[in-house]
Amino acid sequence: MRSHEIDYRIIGEDIQVVEVELDPGETVIAEAGAMLYMDQDIEYQTKMGDGSDPNQGFFGKLVKAGTRLLTGESIFMTHFSNHGRQKRKVAFSAPYPGTVIPLDLSQLRYQELIVQKDGFLCAALGTKLSIFFNRKLGSGLVGGEGFILEKIQGDGMAFVHAGGTIIEKELKGEVLRVDTGCVVAFEPTLNFDVQRSGGLKSMLFGGEGIFLATLSGEGKVWLQSMPFRKLVKALAPYGEKSNKGESSLLRGFLES
Repeated sequence: MRSHEIDYRIIGEDIQVVEVELDPGETVIAEAGAMLYMDQDIEYQTKMGDGSDPNQGFFGKLVKAGTRLLTGESIFMTHFSNHGRQKRKVAFSAPYPGTVIPLDLSQLRYQELIVQKDGFLCAALGTKLSIFFNRKLGSGLVGGEGFILEKIQGDGMAFVHAGGTIIEKELKGEVLRVDTGCVVAFEPTLNFDVQRSGGLKSMLFGGEGIFLATLSGEGKVWLQSMPFRKLVKALAPYGEKSNKGESSLLRGFLES
């Protein structure tokens, strides 16, 4: 199924909103609760599945919805459609301050992207969402992203949310080392792993953490300067919620 060709604009600087313009008959899918406002003639339905496979049966939708639970998302998605005769708009905002990244999937190498869980915001109907298992034990335990990520596939527009400033880099065979948790999205052609940040003294007193995320190969990667876990710690460094958003399985193991 080809994705609908939607128009959009990004509103705001530090706390951004994406406003999508739908032609009559067009649809955009979004995470439950992401809608900020919508024009008349826009109608929405809560469905199991992303609608990328219109011939998928109930059991297939149920299995696919169940896999979304593994990423911490709702099993339902909201479909917003323009049932009028004129162009109408619907806008979406993310659950915490940050930047919206517009991605034209048709321009990517394999028309797919690996995204941190909770990173997907909305996309044109026809975009396929699924889970991606990080098969490397080390990166799953201490990489900040965990074992389970999201995969976005399609040939239309998709929108990902991230914290702080966004940096897009294209690797051409070199190695990039990144603070764990700051990787928002990357092309599947890249290898993602973790390595020790340095010697014992640097690991304990350098302030950069014990491990760094490592990306190598050829492809694009998007980085965020303020992941949600850092934002929460900065706002409430001694509160009970200081660990919210931390996806590292190692941290959960140590605290249990």
